[in-house]
Amino acid sequence: MSAVEDTVVTLSLARRAGRFPDRTAIVDVSEDRLHAPAETVREDRVTYAELSRIAGRLASALEQRGVASGDTVCLVTRNRVASLALVFACRRLGATLAPISYRLTPATVTRPFEVLEPAIVVAEAAQRDLVRSIPHDRTVTLEELAGTDASVDDTGTERDIDAPVLAIHDESGESVATLSSETVEWNCIDAILEWDLSREDSGFVLDPLSTADGLFRTALPVLYAGGRLLLDRAFDPGDTLRAIDESGVTVVSGRQAPIRELTTHENADALAGLERAICDHAVDEAPVETLLEYGVTVSRTYGAPACPTAATRTVAGPTDGDAIGRPVLDCEAQLVDDEGTVLEGEATGQLRLSGPVVADGYATPADDGDGSEADSRSALGFVDGWFDTGERFRRSADGSFHRA
Repeated sequence: MSAVEDTVVTLSLARRAGRFPDRTAIVDVSEDRLHAPAETVREDRVTYAELSRIAGRLASALEQRGVASGDTVCLVTRNRVASLALVFACRRLGATLAPISYRLTPATVTRPFEVLEPAIVVAEAAQRDLVRSIPHDRTVTLEELAGTDASVDDTGTERDIDAPVLAIHDESGESVATLSSETVEWNCIDAILEWDLSREDSGFVLDPLSTADGLFRTALPVLYAGGRLLLDRAFDPGDTLRAIDESGVTVVSGRQAPIRELTTHENADALAGLERAICDHAVDEAPVETLLEYGVTVSRTYGAPACPTAATRTVAGPTDGDAIGRPVLDCEAQLVDDEGTVLEGEATGQLRLSGPVVADGYATPADDGDGSEADSRSALGFVDGWFDTGERFRRSADGSFHRA
């Protein structure tokens, strides 16, 4: 391989495993026992080489079970090492991974399956009650999949194909955005640039990895940069604060609930060890101000499954709670009125987004349209090449966006 080719950075776990095989990729700090005492953690460290081998074994196990290029694999689990290993396992097969939120109910978990036609559903044993409601007859537990007697040729080759890498549903489960490898990579690049992430960072994921927030505000960007990622299957503020204090965590990302619980906990002083907190734009002012008091750089951010990294801003002092900041480097934004007319300057209207960080489209039923790219992009929120967020925002004189 030439020197030029060797410097190319792609969404390749194998490339990272080859460059720094012994560097820690993921630390699983989940409690060892179901009812472990509060603020106790168990650290299982996985290197980049080990993570690549896990992805290889899972890819081989899926292939033995009939998963092929172009297929979809649905995953129902809490945050686990396998959640991320399966992203790369599916890419090695040319398949699409569709994480299904374990926070859906038996009544709503069927919604993503109205447009997804998975070849197989992989689930942790703890989700058996939810899995019973899934309208699919090919299911396998993570434990069964990991125990498959599969020969592993861990070449680590990730395939570049037309199939999406990820299919991510919204909170209701009713719409599913499809993201290509290029879209995933551009979101990682912009996250790294906007939040100054590097291989020296240790990130803690507070949100589920079944969400765009959990995947794109810490997990995938940190791994893309060659850093270290900490996971906990079930969020607990005491355990998280202890891990931050003892493990040198530099960055966390989260929505309203986990950020609030961390900042109001009796051991919140551990937050002083953080360098940055990436907070959802809807997080209240009080938790943000608490983080600032501890000397943490706070970034508010806005995104959606169809555009995980859309806009962000760094908070320097008392905050304007409705501001989501400016679009990231590779995201274009426009406001339109009710008739679809583009609004210029200071204005209030419906927000549309475009650029390489925006999804390819939405998954649509097999019998809905001709399956073409145009059909997919126009099915739900795509209008004339722009993703319509369905939300109203106000643009101020300095070009930043605010919730209307």
